[in-house]
Amino acid sequence: MNDDSPALTAELLATLVARHDIDTVVVGIADMQGRLQGKRFAAPHFLEDVVARGTEGCNYLMAVDVDMNTVQGYAMSSWERGYGDFFMVPDLSTLRLLPWHPGTAFCMADVRWADGHPVVASPRAILQSQTARLTARSWHALTATELEFIVFNDTFENAWQAGYRNLTPANLYNVDYSLLGTGRVEPLLRRIRNEMSGAGMWVESAKGECHFGQHEIAFRYSEPVAKADEHSLFKMGAKEIAAQEGQSITFMAKYDAKEGSSCHIHISLRDDSDQPVFADPGGHEFSKVFEQFMAGLLATLPELTLFVAPNINSYKRFVTGSFAPTALAWGHDNRSCALRVVGHQPSSLRVECRVPGADVNPYLALAAMLAGGLFGIEQGLDLEPEFVGNAYVSDKPRLPTTLREAAALFATSRVARDAFGDEVVDHYANMARVELEAFDSAVTDWERYRGFERL
Repeated sequence: MNDDSPALTAELLATLVARHDIDTVVVGIADMQGRLQGKRFAAPHFLEDVVARGTEGCNYLMAVDVDMNTVQGYAMSSWERGYGDFFMVPDLSTLRLLPWHPGTAFCMADVRWADGHPVVASPRAILQSQTARLTARSWHALTATELEFIVFNDTFENAWQAGYRNLTPANLYNVDYSLLGTGRVEPLLRRIRNEMSGAGMWVESAKGECHFGQHEIAFRYSEPVAKADEHSLFKMGAKEIAAQEGQSITFMAKYDAKEGSSCHIHISLRDDSDQPVFADPGGHEFSKVFEQFMAGLLATLPELTLFVAPNINSYKRFVTGSFAPTALAWGHDNRSCALRVVGHQPSSLRVECRVPGADVNPYLALAAMLAGGLFGIEQGLDLEPEFVGNAYVSDKPRLPTTLREAAALFATSRVARDAFGDEVVDHYANMARVELEAFDSAVTDWERYRGFERL
């Protein structure tokens, strides 16, 4: 919870339930797409039963596509294995109120098998394994995700019925930093900000963005798992609040041919004394750790791109001059590079990864950044000179340009298999295969427009 409200503990929750202030507890897990899935419990049952033993859920929740179709190729979940259950075990440190639902609290859960072992392919477990690697070095990370979205004045139901065509954006022109433009959407943005604060998130600001109806709400940094939890809850909550207001929100990476929606990820490291690790105590700009961390990111981003750009649509965002990167380069406050160094010595020095779009699974993206950075540290990699100028037109190496390319690099990556394990790599390579097969068999509007009459 934020500093203005007490943390919601199990004891406080019991008091609120006894007073009939809380009647429902939502238990959620993050699925492969970073969406929250789970159950709503009567609050007394949650306290009396679920806290102690967790709750069951079909293991297909970690083995379906976006449409929740059962698909082939997953070792952990299939008809041959009977689509049995795993357990959702509440993490009571994540208890919080959900102000946009009356009388409701929320709790994240970890996914475990019946014998208590973690489901290693679950996104939260993947990120936890990387933060454990930091802990072994007496470090911890501070992270932030800057998430953009587009607001429409159509309901989700009307947008569906319209085939997501001819929707009305909440702003009809570019409102990047425009106070007038954001004021037009302020009733919705204010609700989202205030109710996210009531859910224990530290809201910093809101601003307009380039695309029509595009906005961003920024939150304070926190440790990686907590940040990913907040990120996923924010996405769900923002959609729910918009629906209550008769509007809709999309976090697609690329809604149309205009600017895409990003999720810039900031990361820094601290030691056990909470002192910055990236700053050089000797007075030089960067510590050796920071140089090696960034060198590792540059070296591994191509083969780990699947974890930061997980969908077909993710790659439509990588367009020259679009503020989405195409080149593997780093620079000081240079928005044409994949990695942008920002902040001030020593406390706020950090790296911003500009590759992910708003569709990203935050658990996987943060895990990829930590794994890549740690690879650079473990291998003692040297950091190349910073890039100065327009990286879009440079001869620097390029990011993968399609999901197919990224999936192939990921599936054969020794870095990924060493960091995440074969089970995780095979699981998410299969997710990409399923998505590609679905896309390859689809007939699109683009094809109809070009071919219906003229071919």
